[in-house]
Amino acid sequence: MMKEAVDLNCDMGEGFGQWVLGDAPDEEIMQIISSANIAAGFHAGDPNSMDRVVKLAQAHGVGLGAHPGYADLQGFGRRYIKTDAAELINDIVYQIGAIREFGRRHGAPLQHIKLHGALYMEAAVNEELSQMLVDTLQATSPDALLFCMSVSKTYAAAKRAGHPVIREFYADRDYGNSGSIVFTRQVGRPDPQQIAEKCVKACKTGMVTTVEGDEVEIPFDSICFHSDTPGALAMGQAIRAGLLDAGIRIASAAEVAKTL
Repeated sequence: MMKEAVDLNCDMGEGFGQWVLGDAPDEEIMQIISSANIAAGFHAGDPNSMDRVVKLAQAHGVGLGAHPGYADLQGFGRRYIKTDAAELINDIVYQIGAIREFGRRHGAPLQHIKLHGALYMEAAVNEELSQMLVDTLQATSPDALLFCMSVSKTYAAAKRAGHPVIREFYADRDYGNSGSIVFTRQVGRPDPQQIAEKCVKACKTGMVTTVEGDEVEIPFDSICFHSDTPGALAMGQAIRAGLLDAGIRIASAAEVAKTL
């Protein structure tokens, strides 16, 4: 059954000081998405970029999301760091707080939380970390949507607790037969039209072709693409146009969640 509406989210503000990662300006990407995951300082981002990008999200009516990652500026949060779950949760709380306060400053409520990179993938398979994350959000951000994959421990923990959750489909990542994305630190330049067709197919059929060449079902409520992927702006524009041409409305995660 074809989706009537879907959220379109992107990771934003992923530079640091004078350094900028990727070739897609936040100002242009913000015009085509409905939810923004804003880097909170540990894998990328700094107070000035957080302020700027949160203000952009508010101005464009885009759902505000905190994007906490490992404390790994050098590796852009895509390297696994071995530590205990309680320490990671404190890092996550710290980063969420930063985005929430900039949101308050600009009149933008925190819509969602989405872990970044290797931390997202670790939570996906780590029962203890996912449960602690959900328990913490229940205490600190009970209304904030939690973004994750449908096959993840994170999703299972959120569902058990009755915490609001949004399942993601990754436009610019490959899938394996497990239904999980194939994690990579370096991504090539994808063909925008092929990515758009992949997203429209997923919205129409719920299926994606895996790296093994099979078709698997991916339940999802939001489509993600990454601003650091080469050609991200053209890719995002193609996804948006493809969805709209197929009669699929783009809506914020908060709006989509009301229909779940």
